[in-house]
Amino acid sequence: MIQELPLRDRKKAATRQALSDAAVRLARTLGVDGVTADAIASEAGVSTRTFHNYFPSKEEAILYRYEIEVTEWVRKLRERPAEEPIWDSLEALVVGIVMDPERDLTDTFAVMALVEESPALLARRPELHGRVTRIFGEAIAERTGTDVERDLYPNLLQMAAGAAARAAIELWMQGTSDYETPGELVTEAFRQLRAGIPQPAHPTQN
Repeated sequence: MIQELPLRDRKKAATRQALSDAAVRLARTLGVDGVTADAIASEAGVSTRTFHNYFPSKEEAILYRYEIEVTEWVRKLRERPAEEPIWDSLEALVVGIVMDPERDLTDTFAVMALVEESPALLARRPELHGRVTRIFGEAIAERTGTDVERDLYPNLLQMAAGAAARAAIELWMQGTSDYETPGELVTEAFRQLRAGIPQPAHPTQN
């Protein structure tokens, strides 16, 4: 049973997310180097001191978007039927994310690009990646009776699911796919993962 957080904790979480969202918006417009803590605080409608109460740097504020995303993934995974095969649960989870009408895949893709293009963000990503993969890995381990610290399976599975999501989003954003929706791309990605990613019978010729 999921218990609702106390009002104070909900307000703090909302402020943290608002600051992260503001940091991402400004970074998309100005570039990471053009963003300051003062600007983020102003964009979110709080003081610079409040910003530093939540984040030590603008980079941490931007990367926090990933923590929000993974926390949501974990929540949705735990809401899936306990008896559902884990591959089915993960596929449904990712399809639901990319087909969410309230989610802007352009924004998701832009955040991915920000990280890849910024040395400052790339330098901080490994630490964040370690935190969020453990959180998601633990949720998979719970469902599969494995141990995220000792077993390869939950770690490998979460990497595969993340790669399927990223590959589908990137191909969809390129606009070159024959699929009608990003959800169809995700379904195909999981089909290939289940099959061991076999080599196509007739590789595309350039």
